[in-house]
Amino acid sequence: MVIEHIPLEDELGDVLEKAMRHAHLNEHELANKADVAREKIRDAVDYRYDLTVEELHRLSNALRLNEVGLAALAQGRYPLPQISGLSFCLYPLRTPHGIGVANAYVVADCSLSSGLLFDCGSDAALLRRVWPKNIKRLDAIFITHSETEHVGGLRGLLSEFGSVPVFAPEGAALEGALSIGEGARLTFGGFEVKTLRTPGHVEAHNCYVVTSPRLPTAAPLVVSGDMLFAGSVGAPYFCRDRSAESLQRLFVQLPETTVVAPGHGPLTTIQNERRYNPFVT
Repeated sequence: MVIEHIPLEDELGDVLEKAMRHAHLNEHELANKADVAREKIRDAVDYRYDLTVEELHRLSNALRLNEVGLAALAQGRYPLPQISGLSFCLYPLRTPHGIGVANAYVVADCSLSSGLLFDCGSDAALLRRVWPKNIKRLDAIFITHSETEHVGGLRGLLSEFGSVPVFAPEGAALEGALSIGEGARLTFGGFEVKTLRTPGHVEAHNCYVVTSPRLPTAAPLVVSGDMLFAGSVGAPYFCRDRSAESLQRLFVQLPETTVVAPGHGPLTTIQNERRYNPFVT
């Protein structure tokens, strides 16, 4: 079991900014609706926090956010769960992206030297610096979406590992990739990878659910890309409504024991995010 002690993708200011976008409100409109000074909202979005408990309560109500999670973010104490129950090895590969990091993941049988790669980071050389030493071969590569920090390393990895099938969302227009959509199920060794089509952050976005059919009671893994983070969600660049629908699907269809491997930030679980994520009410 492990609790990851790495920074969250979003702070309170990021969450408030995304929540305003979801709610179709600007700072002036939110200030009126929540009875909180516009200057305080602007300061919070700029990472200068001076909000009282009562003001956070009113902002939560106005934005329809989980108040417990929002308050935890405001205090810098967002809870992260113990990660356990997986029947395979999960290797998070974290590489620099802007002022933060982007995540890729290798899933593998702990006794073998081959595995599945989910996303590719922004640069193959950076990814190789954090590559698990025992993984010598890739059986397949899965892409959640085609933003640079998730696909930039693809070409370099293919040059190194040779002919590896690459799977990407329908409409991602990723050269050489095979398109897979809702409900696709692919089997590699002891793993099954199921596709959930989750538009919202971008139009062509998949989440991938990884299970071991031979061990049906083990915890599933969902590689969530930029759909769901610990303590936040991806910005709805494509469509606010589709983003909300896609997020809801994860919490309806996946069991609470599911480990969430996001495109940015630490690992979490469906249970933890159902309890605390500001966007899950």
